[in-house]
Amino acid sequence: MTHPSSNVARTSRSTRPFVVLALSVALGAASLVGGPAARPAPAEAATTTVTNLAHLDFLLDDVSPKAVTGHTTYRFAEDPELLVPWTYADRKDDGSYSRVGGGDLDPKTGDYSQGAFNTDDIARAAVVYLRHWQQTGSADSRAKAYDLLRAVAYLQTTSGPSYGRSVLWMQADGTLNPSAKPAELPDPSDSDDSYWQARSLWAYGEGYAAFKREDPAFARFLRDRIRLSVRALNHDVLARYGDYQQADGVKVPSWLIQDGSDASAEAVLGLSAYVGAAKGDDLVRDALRKLARGIAAMATDADGWPYGAVLPWAQSRSDWHAWSSQQSAALARSSEVLGKPSLLKPAVTEAVRFDPTLLTSGGADNGWLPTPVETVQIAYGVDSGVQSLLAVSDAGGTKAGRDLAALEAAWFFGANRSGKAMYDPTTGVTFDGLEADGRINPNSGAESTIHGLLTMLALDAHPSVRAQATALTSVVGRDGLRVVEAEAATPTTGTVVTPDSAWTGESSWSGGKYLALDEGGTATLDLGDSPDPVNVEPVAWQEEDGTARTRWTQGDRNLGTLHHRVGDQGITAASGALLPQNLDKTVRPADGPVSVAVSRAGVQLDAVLVRPLVSRAVLRGTITATLLQSSSSDRQTVQVAPVGSSAKVRVYDGRGRLTGSETVDGPTTVRLPGHGIAIVTG
Repeated sequence: MTHPSSNVARTSRSTRPFVVLALSVALGAASLVGGPAARPAPAEAATTTVTNLAHLDFLLDDVSPKAVTGHTTYRFAEDPELLVPWTYADRKDDGSYSRVGGGDLDPKTGDYSQGAFNTDDIARAAVVYLRHWQQTGSADSRAKAYDLLRAVAYLQTTSGPSYGRSVLWMQADGTLNPSAKPAELPDPSDSDDSYWQARSLWAYGEGYAAFKREDPAFARFLRDRIRLSVRALNHDVLARYGDYQQADGVKVPSWLIQDGSDASAEAVLGLSAYVGAAKGDDLVRDALRKLARGIAAMATDADGWPYGAVLPWAQSRSDWHAWSSQQSAALARSSEVLGKPSLLKPAVTEAVRFDPTLLTSGGADNGWLPTPVETVQIAYGVDSGVQSLLAVSDAGGTKAGRDLAALEAAWFFGANRSGKAMYDPTTGVTFDGLEADGRINPNSGAESTIHGLLTMLALDAHPSVRAQATALTSVVGRDGLRVVEAEAATPTTGTVVTPDSAWTGESSWSGGKYLALDEGGTATLDLGDSPDPVNVEPVAWQEEDGTARTRWTQGDRNLGTLHHRVGDQGITAASGALLPQNLDKTVRPADGPVSVAVSRAGVQLDAVLVRPLVSRAVLRGTITATLLQSSSSDRQTVQVAPVGSSAKVRVYDGRGRLTGSETVDGPTTVRLPGHGIAIVTG
């Protein structure tokens, strides 16, 4: 989580975009002293592995909460002390860090308006130590995983109307804070299903699998807490299994946690681990099957926006975000445990069609809504991509997953817009965020630290991927999807409109403005001077059962006619939707500008997405890696040349199948299958 107010991981859906955007103002924010200040002790530099738990160890603290009705944990009477991580860590001028809670500190009471510790970070920290213990055999990580799981369980409500759910915040003295300021939804935090309930299941499930033979009694306790949570989900969410709702004319599942495939995915990660280790638990297996099917139902058509991504939120057709986007990882792992290969298919599509689009365009931006309006990048988003790509590869979905995961993970080592490392393997510090202009937020709170370490653990578990990721430390260039704002049109008969809020309730106007064109109105847009062909995707407001129609041309060439309408509003916040649409033909920007004429009703034109027929990204360090992606259904031919003496070329088709692999020692022609990708390394 980024400090102080960019609470992207656990924000309510209704306020998410404003909270995500808060990272911009968080940079350079003053620290609130909430714990002892210290510099994390660097571990000895490892010659191969990159995981260093020192900074996460530094964030940990002991707390002794009082007995509260409905809140207890394993052997609480014998051991009332719990282990928890502080939520944030502010970097001081001398390079050390000060541990900090969430929100404003009341100096009289020592309480924060949110709290010092939270279930989200406790649960995910437990996953870090569990995986480290399983990979290395570390007794220290085993002990910390055990203690953190006990803390997760204490925050789970075990009786009363909120049974099975979890309280989110705890103060430094162990007092629970069910209603934080600013308010989280649900409020109180254990009054409904939530992200933190899902993350608790993630930790419980991986904990059960790890402790099943090591400590059977503790594993049985975790099993009981999983079943308690699942019974709550059966009441709150899964009772609607098989029911669908409308979202601007599209059928979406009604049985996702917080209407989110993102939240549901993190629960599925834990449920998959549990079901894989605990045979015969039909209650939990059934919940896993239902949630996995709900996630798969959020997959999209790869031929249009968002290019095969699994959308995170049932209440919007126009919202994709990088943070908490482990849907493909969840589908891959549940497909193996449940023996359902059909669950893997949408994950492969996302890996081969959407992830290369993201990598060639700029990386794991916080939000495409639907244009890339929120281009802050955080470790949570990058790690989510890495985890999903590796899970798809490990499940046998596509060998391309490992190469793409290396390109994604290289963000931590300097292959990002700042050109600087976001993770330090000598201290275990992961910085809190990267601004659109390349500025780095040097704070290092629990969320960033945790997700940085989850990526490092994944890299250490895949040494060949680690070797490639750590060797790529800069971005030479990217040529992928870009945005041309409609308000830049000239000439135009339209009017530039700046709404009171850029947020529509389910999406966001690019640049906070749009171009209003009445019937008969026209606008001309300069797409640049590139001679290479591009796809053009106008982004406009589609009215519910609307009648608006536009005709697009380049000179005398007709590019297509668009009808701007969507179906029933259903569960979305606004009638209508802000969506891109494909034109019939490609254009060469150098041949002249593109024009639009409104032939019926009026149109609110937001922007135009310009996407090369062949996109590319080039990363460099001690090696060079080039990613090529075709957005065409036809075969494309591309010339490449190795930077060094030779290069390895691997070509995959649009379904992720390897179609060619060779080593070249000079310029060569790469033939990309329709919607295929190629990865050139050397």
